[in-house]
Amino acid sequence: MKNDIKVRDPVCEMNVSPGNFDYKYIGNNYSFCSKQCHDRFIANPHLYIGQPGKPSAKQQGKTILKCRTLKLDRNIPDDISRELQLALKKMMGIKQIVIENNIIRITYDLLEATAEQIESVISETNEKLSSNWIDKIISAFIHYSEETELDNLEDQHSTHNGHC
Repeated sequence: MKNDIKVRDPVCEMNVSPGNFDYKYIGNNYSFCSKQCHDRFIANPHLYIGQPGKPSAKQQGKTILKCRTLKLDRNIPDDISRELQLALKKMMGIKQIVIENNIIRITYDLLEATAEQIESVISETNEKLSSNWIDKIISAFIHYSEETELDNLEDQHSTHNGHC
């Protein structure tokens, strides 16, 4: 007889089999759908389980959208753009990816994905493509600066279909 008991992943709220990416915290066992959710929980468990008498941001249904706009020194080739979009869209928490000419805009829920996790996926794409383009994108992502923050503010005042 198949065991159909499921538990809820506290990060993405998917139903998963107990013991999947298992983690014990404050006497409770938690299971996750992926390493991404497991690692996200370990970094900040109380964002997902709250404190006694105080529900967490996740339990309150909050999302924390972060937008990164990256500018490169030249237009991104179509094949690199496609591969990068495919890889990032597989991640939990990625809400939107727009790549236009030399600009990359990534909108993600900080409760479900981190900059480090996104950087890791970009790096894995680089290994697949063996392209120095991805190195440039990683560099832009790592060296996210005040200038980029100002670009993000500027973008909020222009039209990008309501996204960053």
